Amino acid sequence: MADPVPPTQPIPNNPFRPGAGQRPVYLAGRTKEQDQFKRMLEQSPVMQNTILTGLRGVGKTVLLEVLKPLGQSHHWLWTGNDLSESASLTEERVAQRLVVDLSTLLAPIVVQSQQTLPFGFTQNAEKTDRPLEFRDLWNIYEATPGLVLDKLKAVFAHVSKIIQGAPIRGIIFAYDEAQNLSDHAATNEYPLSLLLDLFSYLQRQHSDRSFMLVLTGLPTLFPKLNEARTYTERMFHVMHLDRLNNEDAREAIVRPLEITQSPLGFAEKTINNIMGMSGGYPYFIQFICREVFDTWIGKMQKGTAPSVPMNDILSKLDLDFFAPRWQRSTDRQQQFMQVIATLENSDEEFSVPEIVEASRLTLRKGFTPSHAVQILQALSERGLVYRSKRGGYCFAVPLLASFIQRQAWDPASLKEKS
Repeated sequence: MADPVPPTQPIPNNPFRPGAGQRPVYLAGRTKEQDQFKRMLEQSPVMQNTILTGLRGVGKTVLLEVLKPLGQSHHWLWTGNDLSESASLTEERVAQRLVVDLSTLLAPIVVQSQQTLPFGFTQNAEKTDRPLEFRDLWNIYEATPGLVLDKLKAVFAHVSKIIQGAPIRGIIFAYDEAQNLSDHAATNEYPLSLLLDLFSYLQRQHSDRSFMLVLTGLPTLFPKLNEARTYTERMFHVMHLDRLNNEDAREAIVRPLEITQSPLGFAEKTINNIMGMSGGYPYFIQFICREVFDTWIGKMQKGTAPSVPMNDILSKLDLDFFAPRWQRSTDRQQQFMQVIATLENSDEEFSVPEIVEASRLTLRKGFTPSHAVQILQALSERGLVYRSKRGGYCFAVPLLASFIQRQAWDPASLKEKS
């Protein structure tokens, strides 16, 4: 139950923010990761970069935004962006992304001198100052012979000279959704390897100003990096974000109400229900809490007793979060994931033999090991599963198995469809 809102008081604002990448009013947990990153910022020279990885909804993007002011307070400049699939498809596009981010970062603090030729023969040439522009760096890129990597090395060598006297440690390049980076041997494009080779080269140079790379992405990210370049195990410190423990999950629910001095408060039973339904995942906590809060406000405005319509909230979560990801897969892939959902360990790690055996028991015509591996690879490309370090597989979407189990399908009917 919630404390009633007197009629004379304004309706309280909802303090919960479930939007993608939205920073919550109170960031629960993640202090260990922030402490680790502070130590990374003190490296001299830089020997390791940072990877933030985890399932969707664990708060990778939010933590990345929290790390930014930490980096800046330790005298690092910070730039970056989202690595969309279109922006990371070719080496040239990745090069453009890096140069755009560099020029945008340095424009407010770097001045270029430009000489203007006069009209006629009696006037002297005039010198004017202007901010650094993208074309200043891109001209260096285009004028440098060789491969894309050679061109980028020249650009970064120029930037190193520009920032040499600045009171900074260096520049951090932070990129979200980095799992979109992939090498494409069929088209002779290696954007992922390009990024790794560039920063590996830069960090071997003797310079007072360093360059550091911070990547966030799904658990498929690090295997991709390691496949592209085996030395990435030494090049990166990986921080795996998991669901919040019970204490931190409780703080994520209660503290926003306290900080905003909300007249509403969640009863202990409601808190426990939210913790159980969310599984401790930060996005789900924010989503469910926001829905509970809005529902209570609506009921109080009508003069009815507040209650928690958990089934309705769960249906909305299914529609808003799970359904769009589920619909990315084909009918056969959905049937495959339905088989996985019958496993007791479906919300943890599962193996190909387990899937094959479950399909034999569930379907009229089960999956062979080779077929199962092919489907798992296709689901991995769609961001629905990933391969763990131990060689097993996990759903890349938190609580996806629970969503599948909630759907109106009869396991016995699978035998008819297969």
